[in-house]
Amino acid sequence: MHYNIRGTNLEITEPLREYVEKKLGKLERYFEQPIQSEANVKMSVLKDRQNVEVTIPLSGVLLRAEEKGNDMYASIDLVVDKLERQIRKHKTKVNRKIRQENDVKTLFIEDPVANEQQPHEEEEPFELVKTKRFTLKPMDVEEAILQMNMIGHNFFVFSNSADAEQVNVVYKRHDGTYGLIEPAK
Repeated sequence: MHYNIRGTNLEITEPLREYVEKKLGKLERYFEQPIQSEANVKMSVLKDRQNVEVTIPLSGVLLRAEEKGNDMYASIDLVVDKLERQIRKHKTKVNRKIRQENDVKTLFIEDPVANEQQPHEEEEPFELVKTKRFTLKPMDVEEAILQMNMIGHNFFVFSNSADAEQVNVVYKRHDGTYGLIEPAK
Protein backbone atom coordinates (compact mmCIF):
# COMPACT_ATOMS: atom_id res chain seq x y z
CA MET A 1 0.00 0.00 0.00
CA HIS A 2 1.19 3.50 -0.78
CA TYR A 3 0.63 6.33 1.70
CA ASN A 4 -0.29 9.95 1.07
CA ILE A 5 -0.03 11.58 4.52
CA ARG A 6 -0.87 15.27 4.89
CA GLY A 7 -1.15 17.55 7.87
CA THR A 8 -3.18 20.69 8.52
CA ASN A 9 -1.94 22.87 11.37
CA LEU A 10 0.39 19.98 12.16
CA GLU A 11 3.88 18.97 11.08
CA ILE A 12 4.06 15.33 10.01
CA THR A 13 7.12 14.06 11.86
CA GLU A 14 8.95 10.89 10.86
CA PRO A 15 7.80 8.97 14.01
CA LEU A 16 4.18 9.98 13.30
CA ARG A 17 4.52 8.92 9.64
CA GLU A 18 6.04 5.56 10.66
CA TYR A 19 3.25 4.97 13.20
CA VAL A 20 0.55 5.62 10.57
CA GLU A 21 2.25 3.33 8.04
CA LYS A 22 2.74 0.57 10.63
CA LYS A 23 -0.89 0.69 11.79
CA LEU A 24 -2.43 0.92 8.32
CA GLY A 25 -0.06 -1.79 7.07
CA LYS A 26 -1.84 -4.22 9.40
CA LEU A 27 -4.94 -3.91 7.22
CA GLU A 28 -3.16 -5.75 4.38
CA ARG A 29 -3.62 -9.05 6.24
CA TYR A 30 -7.30 -8.93 5.29
CA PHE A 31 -6.65 -9.12 1.54
CA GLU A 32 -5.64 -11.89 -0.86
CA GLN A 33 -3.35 -9.59 -2.87
CA PRO A 34 -1.23 -6.69 -1.62
CA ILE A 35 -3.18 -3.43 -1.78
CA GLN A 36 -2.06 -1.42 -4.80
CA SER A 37 -4.10 1.71 -4.10
CA GLU A 38 -3.04 4.74 -2.14
CA ALA A 39 -4.16 5.33 1.44
CA ASN A 40 -4.97 9.01 1.85
CA VAL A 41 -4.39 10.16 5.42
CA LYS A 42 -5.25 13.67 6.54
CA MET A 43 -4.28 14.70 10.05
CA SER A 44 -5.20 18.05 11.51
CA VAL A 45 -5.32 19.96 14.75
CA LEU A 46 -8.21 22.34 15.30
CA LYS A 47 -8.95 23.90 18.69
CA ASP A 48 -6.88 21.27 20.55
CA ARG A 49 -8.76 18.43 18.81
CA GLN A 50 -6.63 15.89 16.97
CA ASN A 51 -8.42 14.75 13.80
CA VAL A 52 -7.46 11.80 11.59
CA GLU A 53 -9.24 10.97 8.30
CA VAL A 54 -8.26 7.90 6.26
CA THR A 55 -9.63 7.04 2.80
CA ILE A 56 -8.58 3.89 0.95
CA PRO A 57 -10.17 3.40 -2.49
CA LEU A 58 -10.31 -0.26 -3.51
CA SER A 59 -11.89 -2.12 -6.39
CA GLY A 60 -15.62 -1.70 -5.76
CA VAL A 61 -15.15 -0.61 -2.13
CA LEU A 62 -14.26 2.72 -0.55
CA LEU A 63 -12.94 2.41 2.99
CA ARG A 64 -13.18 5.65 4.96
CA ALA A 65 -12.97 6.47 8.65
CA GLU A 66 -12.54 9.60 10.72
CA GLU A 67 -11.76 10.05 14.39
CA LYS A 68 -11.28 13.05 16.66
CA GLY A 69 -9.66 13.03 20.06
CA ASN A 70 -7.15 14.62 22.40
CA ASP A 71 -4.24 12.39 21.33
CA MET A 72 -3.15 11.89 17.71
CA TYR A 73 -1.78 8.38 18.29
CA ALA A 74 -5.00 7.26 20.02
CA SER A 75 -7.03 8.75 17.15
CA ILE A 76 -4.94 6.76 14.66
CA ASP A 77 -5.60 3.56 16.63
CA LEU A 78 -9.35 4.24 16.67
CA VAL A 79 -9.43 4.96 12.92
CA VAL A 80 -7.67 1.65 12.20
CA ASP A 81 -10.23 -0.15 14.40
CA LYS A 82 -13.07 1.46 12.42
CA LEU A 83 -11.46 0.44 9.13
CA GLU A 84 -11.06 -3.15 10.35
CA ARG A 85 -14.77 -3.27 11.26
CA GLN A 86 -15.65 -1.94 7.79
CA ILE A 87 -13.45 -4.57 6.15
CA ARG A 88 -15.06 -7.36 8.20
CA LYS A 89 -18.54 -6.13 7.27
CA HIS A 90 -17.62 -5.94 3.57
CA LYS A 91 -16.01 -9.37 3.77
CA THR A 92 -19.16 -10.86 5.28
CA LYS A 93 -21.34 -9.17 2.68
CA VAL A 94 -19.08 -10.22 -0.23
CA ASN A 95 -18.74 -13.79 1.00
CA ARG A 96 -22.50 -14.10 1.55
CA LYS A 97 -23.15 -12.85 -1.98
CA ILE A 98 -20.51 -15.18 -3.43
CA ARG A 99 -21.99 -18.16 -1.60
CA GLN A 100 -25.35 -17.30 -3.12
CA GLU A 101 -23.79 -17.07 -6.59
CA ASN A 102 -21.52 -20.11 -6.04
CA ASP A 103 -18.41 -18.17 -7.01
CA VAL A 104 -15.01 -19.32 -5.72
CA LYS A 105 -12.76 -16.25 -5.40
CA THR A 106 -13.08 -13.47 -2.82
CA LEU A 107 -11.45 -10.12 -2.37
CA PHE A 108 -10.87 -10.81 1.32
CA ILE A 109 -9.08 -13.79 2.86
CA GLU A 110 -11.09 -16.07 5.11
CA ASP A 111 -9.57 -15.63 8.59
CA PRO A 112 -6.63 -13.21 8.88
CA VAL A 113 -6.54 -13.43 12.67
CA ALA A 114 -6.78 -17.20 13.10
CA ASN A 115 -3.68 -17.33 15.29
CA GLU A 116 -4.45 -14.14 17.18
CA GLN A 117 -6.44 -14.11 20.39
CA GLN A 118 -9.10 -11.58 19.43
CA PRO A 119 -12.80 -12.08 20.03
CA HIS A 120 -14.77 -11.97 16.80
CA GLU A 121 -17.56 -9.44 16.76
CA GLU A 122 -20.96 -10.59 15.62
CA GLU A 123 -21.68 -8.93 12.30
CA GLU A 124 -24.98 -7.12 12.53
CA PRO A 125 -27.13 -6.96 9.42
CA PHE A 126 -28.04 -3.52 8.19
CA GLU A 127 -31.49 -2.65 9.45
CA LEU A 128 -33.56 -0.23 7.42
CA VAL A 129 -36.15 1.26 9.77
CA LYS A 130 -37.71 4.03 7.70
CA THR A 131 -38.23 5.01 4.07
CA LYS A 132 -39.20 8.49 2.91
CA ARG A 133 -40.38 9.56 -0.52
CA PHE A 134 -40.70 13.17 -1.58
CA THR A 135 -40.71 15.35 -4.66
CA LEU A 136 -37.44 17.17 -5.28
CA LYS A 137 -37.94 20.87 -5.84
CA PRO A 138 -35.40 22.48 -8.19
CA MET A 139 -33.32 25.04 -6.26
CA ASP A 140 -29.81 26.39 -6.03
CA VAL A 141 -27.25 25.38 -3.38
CA GLU A 142 -27.82 28.45 -1.18
CA GLU A 143 -31.57 27.83 -1.03
CA ALA A 144 -30.94 24.17 -0.19
CA ILE A 145 -28.69 25.19 2.73
CA LEU A 146 -31.41 27.58 3.97
CA GLN A 147 -34.04 24.81 3.71
CA MET A 148 -31.76 22.38 5.58
CA ASN A 149 -31.20 24.90 8.39
CA MET A 150 -34.92 25.69 8.60
CA ILE A 151 -35.88 22.05 9.14
CA GLY A 152 -32.97 21.48 11.53
CA HIS A 153 -31.34 18.58 9.67
CA ASN A 154 -27.63 18.09 9.01
CA PHE A 155 -28.20 17.19 5.33
CA PHE A 156 -30.67 18.04 2.57
CA VAL A 157 -31.40 16.30 -0.75
CA PHE A 158 -32.47 18.55 -3.62
CA SER A 159 -32.61 18.93 -7.39
CA ASN A 160 -29.88 21.40 -8.37
CA SER A 161 -31.41 23.95 -10.78
CA ALA A 162 -27.95 25.28 -11.70
CA ASP A 163 -26.71 21.85 -12.79
CA ALA A 164 -29.33 20.44 -15.19
CA GLU A 165 -31.53 19.51 -12.21
CA GLN A 166 -29.34 16.65 -11.02
CA VAL A 167 -29.88 15.27 -7.52
CA ASN A 168 -27.41 16.79 -5.03
CA VAL A 169 -26.95 16.72 -1.26
CA VAL A 170 -25.80 19.57 0.94
CA TYR A 171 -24.59 18.73 4.44
CA LYS A 172 -23.28 20.48 7.51
CA ARG A 173 -19.69 19.55 8.39
CA HIS A 174 -18.35 19.11 11.91
CA ASP A 175 -16.44 22.39 11.69
CA GLY A 176 -19.65 24.35 10.93
CA THR A 177 -19.03 24.75 7.19
CA TYR A 178 -21.12 23.14 4.46
CA GLY A 179 -20.41 20.46 1.88
CA LEU A 180 -22.02 19.52 -1.43
CA ILE A 181 -22.29 16.02 -2.87
CA GLU A 182 -22.99 15.84 -6.58
CA PRO A 183 -22.85 12.98 -9.10
CA ALA A 184 -19.68 12.56 -11.16
CA LYS A 185 -20.00 13.55 -14.78
